[in-house]
Amino acid sequence: MTALKVVIAGASGRMGLTNARAVAATDGLRIHGALDRPGAPLLGRDIGGLAGLEPQGAILTDDVDAALRGADAIIDFSAPAASVALARRAAAAGLVHVIGTTGCSPEDEAAIRAAAAAGARIVKAGNFSLGLNLLLGLVRQAAAALADYDVEIVEMHHARKVDAPSGTALMLGQAAAEGRGVDLASHAARARDGHTGARAPGTIGFASLRGGTVVGDHSVILAGPSERIELNHRAEDRAIFAHGAVRALLWAAERPAGFYTMADVLGLS
Repeated sequence: MTALKVVIAGASGRMGLTNARAVAATDGLRIHGALDRPGAPLLGRDIGGLAGLEPQGAILTDDVDAALRGADAIIDFSAPAASVALARRAAAAGLVHVIGTTGCSPEDEAAIRAAAAAGARIVKAGNFSLGLNLLLGLVRQAAAALADYDVEIVEMHHARKVDAPSGTALMLGQAAAEGRGVDLASHAARARDGHTGARAPGTIGFASLRGGTVVGDHSVILAGPSERIELNHRAEDRAIFAHGAVRALLWAAERPAGFYTMADVLGLS
């Protein structure tokens, strides 16, 4: 079987390098290109050397056309504007596009879905951890069963993370909202400061912590009369996200154009 040729977007970042290592270690895949933002300090370097691998023949570039020429797939943990642009490229070329970018606006999400409808095979998730995606189902069930319990979501990430709440926290909030049959946007309490008054019944609260080198900790707390249930997930290595992204890529390569999630990949839809 000919190996699928994969472009790593956001290639010089921590997740980009982790994704490169996962692709290089997976039968049926090979690194074809390495794409980064204009002016990135490591442009011109082989992605293999940057990731602690043998040379891969994929030179870090900001030339999108050069990186995508001849490619079959993209693994993209970059920035919202870059992911939208790459999704449109993926649609034009019929590529698989695995997107782990967080912080996307509703307009970004709509553009990505439009690209899937136009010919791309897109798998998008705020978190590609297999364990976390199983946790989403548990949160959905718990929120439905304990409909009168208060839901609070607490997340902590490293000091360099730029968006809050995290994409994973929002996924967990969405799962809770789906369990209760409500719209997350109108029930989310995303900031509390000063004299806020009593907690509004039915809201889904978010708290974001930042510091150190934390890969990702998430807790969903359901607080009821005289008891509290906590559902937790702790990511100890970024490799779990890369392993999930690679699994999603191999799965999507056998599917028609469309928009998919990790629930589809894991058969949980």
